[in-house]
Amino acid sequence: MSPRHPPASDVSLTHPDRLYWPDEGVTKQALADYYAAVWPFMAPYVVNRPLALLRLPDGIKSHQRFFQKHAWKGMNPHIEEIADPQDADGEKLLHIGDFNGLVALVQSAVLEIHPWGVTTDNWEKPDMITMDLDPGQDVAWSAVISAALELKTRLESRGLAAFVKTSGGKGLHVVTPLAPKAGWVEVKDFAHSLAESMSADAPEKYLATATKAKRGGHIYIDYLRNGRGNTAVAAYSTRARSGAPVSMPLDWADLNEVTGPAAFTLGNVPQRLETRPEDPWGNFFDAAVPLE
Repeated sequence: MSPRHPPASDVSLTHPDRLYWPDEGVTKQALADYYAAVWPFMAPYVVNRPLALLRLPDGIKSHQRFFQKHAWKGMNPHIEEIADPQDADGEKLLHIGDFNGLVALVQSAVLEIHPWGVTTDNWEKPDMITMDLDPGQDVAWSAVISAALELKTRLESRGLAAFVKTSGGKGLHVVTPLAPKAGWVEVKDFAHSLAESMSADAPEKYLATATKAKRGGHIYIDYLRNGRGNTAVAAYSTRARSGAPVSMPLDWADLNEVTGPAAFTLGNVPQRLETRPEDPWGNFFDAAVPLE
């Protein structure tokens, strides 16, 4: 399957011309078309993972914003419920199994998709680490790129792979594939130690604690995405922000050409994939090794 032959879906969109990003003219149908274009690349990061979903029924200008981890009334059956093995009697969580599930999310006005770093085959063994570089006020974009490269060096020195994507928000995500072996506590502890070591070596640049994140001029290295039940925005997911930005996987070699965290949008990503069909994260899971 390629972007030139997008998948078909059985899910019918009601009100396909409803505006989700009114200033950009992006409709429900346009969001579904975008996801059809990126589906072959995006699927491994959203299929069979517990999901937290940001729903804005009236689009990004709407006052109604629901951050949902559980079912809602009238939910499409292609969005499936699944019990958390550690909370068997609790409210069920949500996941999707295929492209129909993704279109069902679009139909439900899900404008951001935030998966766990784990699949539902192996709940207690994460298959990725996400480090979120969150710049404070007055931090130059070039400094965020430098921070990502510094994280890459540190991860590679530990024998781990490092991949990069824009967050579609303010910063960059450096993501490491893992062979599922270490548990949640070990993975989060490792991410914490990585953030702490960067902050200790360059306290004038980096923070590892959120309380100080309001201090301008620093980049907060957010390792908290890596606890059980925590999430990070999915590769290729849109963001509920003006401009319709997406979280875009990149080649490290292209990072210096990127103008900012929201450079990639629903409007320009499909064309980029047409002209550069090589998936920058194509070997993501092949590069996974266990965290020792």
